[in-house]
Amino acid sequence: MRRLRRIKILATLGPASSDSAMIRRLFEAGADIFRINMSHTPHDKMRELVATIRNVEGSYGRPIGILVDLQGPKLRLGAFAEGSVQLHNGQSFILDSDKTPGDTTRVQLPHPEILAALRPGHALLLDDGKVRLIAEETSPERAVTRVVIGGKMSDRKGVSLPDTDLPMSAMTQKDRADLEAALVTGVDWIALSFVQRAEDVIEAKKMIRGRAAVMAKIEKPQAIDRLVDIIDASDALMVARGDLGVELPLERVPSLQKQMTRLARRAGKPVVIATQMLESMIQAPVPTRAEVSDVATAVYEGADAIMLSAESAAGKYPVEAVSTMNRIGEEVERDPIYREVLAAQRPQPEATAGDAIADAARQIAETLDLPALICWTSSGSTAIRVARERPKPPIVAITPNLATGRKLSVVWGVHCVVAEDAHDQDDMVDRAGSIAYRDGFVRAGQRVIVVAGVPLGVPGTTNMVRIATVGGPESEAKG
Repeated sequence: MRRLRRIKILATLGPASSDSAMIRRLFEAGADIFRINMSHTPHDKMRELVATIRNVEGSYGRPIGILVDLQGPKLRLGAFAEGSVQLHNGQSFILDSDKTPGDTTRVQLPHPEILAALRPGHALLLDDGKVRLIAEETSPERAVTRVVIGGKMSDRKGVSLPDTDLPMSAMTQKDRADLEAALVTGVDWIALSFVQRAEDVIEAKKMIRGRAAVMAKIEKPQAIDRLVDIIDASDALMVARGDLGVELPLERVPSLQKQMTRLARRAGKPVVIATQMLESMIQAPVPTRAEVSDVATAVYEGADAIMLSAESAAGKYPVEAVSTMNRIGEEVERDPIYREVLAAQRPQPEATAGDAIADAARQIAETLDLPALICWTSSGSTAIRVARERPKPPIVAITPNLATGRKLSVVWGVHCVVAEDAHDQDDMVDRAGSIAYRDGFVRAGQRVIVVAGVPLGVPGTTNMVRIATVGGPESEAKG
């Protein structure tokens, strides 16, 4: 199951992709990690999906990651007496704490924290931005707004607040229950919605206590202003372009996508580009040319992973969607310009031994035109450091920890193998060569570069580089 591309594919599971046979087909088509969306998945179904993925993983002998995506706060209007109303440009419309069903003049906003935080001039976007209001008078009990863009408004439509910093946690009671249920099953990644500040990530990490890695979803304008701190607190980043495009002008999203990709790469944190990548494939067997270009852009930018949402969860062509992403990734990465773009964007190594070693290993591997760069990694940090450099040869990560292998399924260019830990440095070099030979990365007589931390098994101690010549399937590599 060696992939012929470096970028990873994250596929969301749902009604169209819940059974073992379909999950196998998605994995064989190119999915590296699966997403379970807790907005639509009860605990029993989540446990069933995790068990199915683990069974599939066992039959292929390759680590498969599982990401559980928490719903986050859902801000919604109350109900209308007649089910819906028509709002007209320029009219006054009141949002208040009164539970009485609404009409054309007012409706309940059952979120006191919003009414307390709103200020005159703040925008309110209803129903994914279809209707736009501007607050003119605010108090903790009500907000008088003016309709800037009118339209039909019905019960329980969503509310977005691009200008308002809400003093609320990124996790609701539902999220906390979902999180604990997911952690018990042993999932690998938790995607945190509604992140506004680094403290939101820190709060989640206190609950997780190292049982999974945290991926911060960037979907709020407030997060953009605190991006560096959020990246620093997180284990990975997801660019949630759909929600971001509701609360920000659409034309800003492409440049923000590029900025976030580069910032995450500079910090050595995986970054996933998500939402609406092949949207038309929910209904059609082929994507639009614009969608192909959009996916290709994420690949050229050096993102770690690209994500399918409804395309694989509820669409008519889930396997075709994954196959399409796979082919786009392979084609872009064959383009000589791809390597030039990655090299031009390569960040300077941090002033640490681990980053200096990773950068040196890349330079040696590329100067000698070696076919593989092999990492022994306990926690995954060595492989992530090497992946940050976006080396030309494939990265083979060998780890004694299955959990580490699963976590690395979202990291650019990493082919992960779970194997017994090395006994000493010679054993480490010997088995690195034989594993790379077995998995088809090298031929007998070729040289490889081996990166590791010494003493072995101590996380975060990347400090050694060795060049070795590979013998054959049973022979030793000569260090």
